[in-house]
Amino acid sequence: MHDERRRIEERVERLHTQRIKPAIYAATVPFEVEAWQAPGEPVSFEEAAAARYEPFAMNTPWGPPWGTTWFRMRGEVPAAFAGRRVEAVIDLGFVGDWPGNQAEALVHLPDGRPLKAVNPLNQYVPIANPATGGERIDYLVEAASNPDILANNFSEPTLLGDVLTAGDKPLYTFQRADIAVLDEEVWHLDLDIQVLLGVMTHLGDHEPRRHEIMHALDRAMDVLDLDDISGSAAAVREVLAPVLAKPAHASAHVISGVGHAHIDSAWLWPIRETKRKTSRTFSNVTSLADEYDDFIFACSQAQQYEWVRDNYPHVWARIQESVKKGQWAPVGGMWVESDGNLPGGEAIARQLIHGKRFFIEHFGIETKGVWLPDSFGYNAAYPQLAKLAGNDWFLTQKISWNQTNKFPHHTFWWEGIDGTRIFTHFPPVDTYNARFSGEEMDRAVRNYAEKGAGTRSLAPFGWGDGGGGPTREIMERARRLADLEGSPKVVVEHPDEFFAKARAEYEDAPVWHGELYLELHRATYTSQARTKQGNRRSEHKLREAELWATTAALHAPDYTYPYDKLDRLWKTVLLHQFHDILPGSSIAWVHREAEAEYARVAEELEALTAEAVAALGGGSARVFNTSPYQRAEVIRTAEGSLAYVSVPANGSAAVTPSEPAQPVTVEGRVLDNGLVRVEVAEDGTLSSVYDLRAQREVLAEAGNLLRLHTDLPNYWDAWDIDKHYRNRYTDLLEASAVEVVSDDPLLGAVRVTRDFGKGSKLVQTITCAPAAPASTSRPRSTGTRPRRSSKPASRWMSAPRTPPPRSSSATSSAPPTPTPAGGGPLRGLRPPLGARRRTRLRRRRHQRLHLRPRRHPHGPRGRRHDDQGQPQPGPRPAHPGPGGGPGQAPLHLRAAARREHRGRGRRGLRPQPAAPGGRRGGRARAGRLGRRRRHHRRGRQARRRRVG
Repeated sequence: MHDERRRIEERVERLHTQRIKPAIYAATVPFEVEAWQAPGEPVSFEEAAAARYEPFAMNTPWGPPWGTTWFRMRGEVPAAFAGRRVEAVIDLGFVGDWPGNQAEALVHLPDGRPLKAVNPLNQYVPIANPATGGERIDYLVEAASNPDILANNFSEPTLLGDVLTAGDKPLYTFQRADIAVLDEEVWHLDLDIQVLLGVMTHLGDHEPRRHEIMHALDRAMDVLDLDDISGSAAAVREVLAPVLAKPAHASAHVISGVGHAHIDSAWLWPIRETKRKTSRTFSNVTSLADEYDDFIFACSQAQQYEWVRDNYPHVWARIQESVKKGQWAPVGGMWVESDGNLPGGEAIARQLIHGKRFFIEHFGIETKGVWLPDSFGYNAAYPQLAKLAGNDWFLTQKISWNQTNKFPHHTFWWEGIDGTRIFTHFPPVDTYNARFSGEEMDRAVRNYAEKGAGTRSLAPFGWGDGGGGPTREIMERARRLADLEGSPKVVVEHPDEFFAKARAEYEDAPVWHGELYLELHRATYTSQARTKQGNRRSEHKLREAELWATTAALHAPDYTYPYDKLDRLWKTVLLHQFHDILPGSSIAWVHREAEAEYARVAEELEALTAEAVAALGGGSARVFNTSPYQRAEVIRTAEGSLAYVSVPANGSAAVTPSEPAQPVTVEGRVLDNGLVRVEVAEDGTLSSVYDLRAQREVLAEAGNLLRLHTDLPNYWDAWDIDKHYRNRYTDLLEASAVEVVSDDPLLGAVRVTRDFGKGSKLVQTITCAPAAPASTSRPRSTGTRPRRSSKPASRWMSAPRTPPPRSSSATSSAPPTPTPAGGGPLRGLRPPLGARRRTRLRRRRHQRLHLRPRRHPHGPRGRRHDDQGQPQPGPRPAHPGPGGGPGQAPLHLRAAARREHRGRGRRGLRPQPAAPGGRRGGRARAGRLGRRRRHHRRGRQARRRRVG
């Protein structure tokens, strides 16, 4: 009975949309507009000001893809506008309401000072409040015609992703350029209705508050004079004032809002466009700070600050002033919001060092948190690195995008791989572009996982993913939601204040251990391989250049460390680790430029390395090893020949070729270096990889089997890999050629060529180089006590191997030939944390069950032992091959014997010979006691190794 919800809601919606909103600007007069199309790339203000302009009419198409058009707008405020708030209103022909992926413009005064930007939801430029009438207006507007790459939701390929293929057809149609009067009473009425409708529509039908708001809106519409919206607006607001004045419940959730403008340093636009985006957004933000004293804006990415400092000094000065007033909050302390998985540990540390240093030097502020709202997951090293950099908190929201499993917390302690914890928050509003809509406020409360323990969450507000930032409408909504029944409370404050309050009320928050894994966008780590390759090689070359430059600075009196050059190159590499460049999720233009930048970085770094090496002297060709391990491997000399050399850790050696202990042999398609024997089958797969030291076959089935999967995710091609990709595939089993291309004793190589699909070709070269000689001595595990020679190697050391190759350089122009896994020993070094943990657990289990530790088949250090574990004279038996050998049963019989041995009861002890008198207790007890002593001794040694 009497359910009038539909009637009232439809009435309010129509009057709000069709009558109130159009009345916000009460009177307008048009600007006189002229235009000049800049040729090619963007030009300076000075060049644009000196250009020749032509008359330009409204409703005229303009703007080729990635072009820049300058508009000169001139006008005069009419006398009738005196005493009113007057603004310029500019509509470039915007499409949709997202500022970041379409036309944008920056308005300049005649002297070149940037005044403010315009975008779809921020089309005004203040002129006077109040106006006196007769003010002359002269603007020069730089308009960027960036294409809408996301048109049709990425449903089809587009040529607009690169200026080389985008064409020159105009994209936009200019709609308006007016001098207008802002009717402030109507504007505030519009915002009152927005907020009340948002609260009302997200309250349940059973909530009295919903019906109270609904009937208040109905009464207000009765007061609205459709023939005089401006004249009746104040009376309508008086009707709505009582429902807007009702305070929130005492237990209402608290949302800490902070202004934000997520500007991707590159994504659907190139880096050169991001430089202009920063000036537009930051101009708007500083302008908004002048209007609202309670406004606070959080901004990360020191790189973007540097762009503004270097290219827009007037905007930079306004930022500095806002920081002093406390309205601008540098956050994040990173050079850019980098990818969270692909950069190396040194690069992540440099992101933090360069970012924090910039904010300290230019603002005197040391940031206290890591701000990474949009990266595609975060590796488990972040807590340790963040805390070491002096940070107290970590923020992201991207994990809310998980495809399958909802992350269980919003406020928690994140624990890294070394046990370091950092206080972490995910905004439950599930966006870093909040607008304080009713839907967002409702979602934040419903979604918050820490109800009953925590009472507050964070909401970064403002348009982003390309900039735009907060608007005055968002600030007005925040003010109305500060204490309103039916809604969470909104308070605008600094992120540091939010984190301090959240931690104070929830110190015992739950702990999440390890990686923060994003179950989405996984294909980004499989695409744009050249970009990823350029990053890793740049990281290695930077370390190499720094190592030899430091060495030369210490030992060569005339050499000066190239700090400025290395600093600049590091910043270039850090920029390209941005979370839409390095993962491969940007447009083609971005990756084309990234590859060129990496090539330039490599060229500069190689020159710096060569200068440092030359300063160290020597005169003869030398090989340099930048890894912390001694390396013996094959290189290619300047003359193109192969040479086997040994170089100490972090050192160099003359190119004096030596003979490897075990050269490579190539027989047919079998490669053997004494450490591993690899057999390549006729179809190019690996039929066998035999570990000659461990005497076992490594492969359970064919290796090097290439498989093609159907790649059609539900959304976002090249971004996502959905689970169903595994269900359909094709094995590449046909090889057009399998041929031996090198049978040199220093390098064996087999090339496999496959033709498949529609003209695709894949060429693989399988190489085998001599194994590095095994160490003949066992170095100390700590600085105080050597290991006992009689102790068997731990499992993780049982097969000595060479660590993955690090950067190395030779005086020859060709790169050194890589060595396959399995070279020099790693004995004496600590095993990985996971290996140590597994070893510790295994020892505890043996102690608990009184089990004898498994013996090596040939006893400690490879000596022969009898069945009782006693050493026997003579060498260890020759490799028996896969089927067993002299003195050994075949593999399948030995496996059966091991299974039988494991099933002999809980203690699993071997039968002991009986003692005289039919009893064996004496020897058995002595054996058990000895084993326990050995277990305790090994535990003490393991603890000392961990401490060392």
